[in-house]
Amino acid sequence: MKFTCNSKALSEACSNVMRAVSTKVTIPTIEGILIECGSDTLSLTGYDFEFGINTTLEANVAEPGAIVINAKVISDIIRKLPDGNVTFDISGTSVSIISGAAQYNIMGIDADDYPELPSVSGGYPLFLNESVLQGMISQTLFAVADHTGLKFEMTLNQLKLIGVDGYRLAIRTETVQYDGEDISFIVPKKTIRELIKLMGCDGEKNVSISVGKRHIVFDVENYSIISRLLDGDFLDYNAAIPKTATTTVLINTDDAIDCIERTLPVIENDKKNPIRCLFDNDEMRVSTVSSLGRVVDYTHA
Repeated sequence: MKFTCNSKALSEACSNVMRAVSTKVTIPTIEGILIECGSDTLSLTGYDFEFGINTTLEANVAEPGAIVINAKVISDIIRKLPDGNVTFDISGTSVSIISGAAQYNIMGIDADDYPELPSVSGGYPLFLNESVLQGMISQTLFAVADHTGLKFEMTLNQLKLIGVDGYRLAIRTETVQYDGEDISFIVPKKTIRELIKLMGCDGEKNVSISVGKRHIVFDVENYSIISRLLDGDFLDYNAAIPKTATTTVLINTDDAIDCIERTLPVIENDKKNPIRCLFDNDEMRVSTVSSLGRVVDYTHA
């Protein structure tokens, strides 16, 4: 196996892929990155049995093959190389890395020992603009407790994201192009966080979402994120939403946020002092009291 590629592109790919590499399970194979060469492409994969990231980049391949290299070792080496090309020459599990005058010789692991990523087939994929998905996630993920997940509900031409942590409930609905069957599933919070990191800043490209019985795949540009879906029942959030309301308030969002944030300097984080909101005469009056002091503020409603 032998290939040459751009060191900067490879370094970026390694940094992203290694976020899916296991740091808790001491199995040498899944502590590594799977590097595979085709005819003219290079594929990198990190996978910890529950969450995986795969990406491809251009390479000049002299001899196809596959090898697993410890993720930290390969990332540290590539990150320190100068800009330009780097060549990998692998014989068995012996790996030679050459860039300019620098040459490294390290040991890899047989690729046959690397676990196979789950496949997601069938179903109806959903294509969603990056900026739309980013907005939906930012407005719901804050309400998701750690070690739980964000619920997706896909119905005819509609996507709904629901986050809940026992104290807060956030729901965001968006009209999308989807004509598959009605499905719902829960994506781990960790997966959503990694998805955000891989989505571009411009938000102009599309994200492809493919769902299977136990796994989901997000395709973002040249990256694929595959994740196990969470089992178990999700809170019946509809039952938590009051069917009727005795008071309805229409208020400018930015004004309300600014008013509430002005109470933060006197709130003790460990005490979680409550904020009182009083609505009267077209005003929202906000106040809180703690051992640090007292604040009263208001804005028009």
